[in-house]
Amino acid sequence: MRKLFAVPTIDGKLCQHFGHCEKFAIVEIQDKQFVREDYITPPVHQPGVYPKFLADHGIEVIISGGMGQRAQDLFAQNNIEVCVGVNSDSPQQLVKQYLEEQLETGQNLCDH
Repeated sequence: MRKLFAVPTIDGKLCQHFGHCEKFAIVEIQDKQFVREDYITPPVHQPGVYPKFLADHGIEVIISGGMGQRAQDLFAQNNIEVCVGVNSDSPQQLVKQYLEEQLETGQNLCDH
């Protein structure tokens, strides 16, 4: 089973606000094993742009601190799972927690 994750980052760690990230870490997993991690620079942030951008990259799961409801709805329309309210850590560590069903989600840190 191959799965692609996206984690919005700043300085290599989870950025607490999805729309303010410097880069997205794209983590590829094959049969629950780490395959690779790449960083891609997103286009200029405007409402609705990031969900399409990441869907076009084949992302299946987004791990985020906070994300607006509109973005969450757009990801859902693209069959992309969204995990919000996650505390900052490295992308590989967050994906590992997800795979081990230990990723702690909480209150969405975005109010729009």
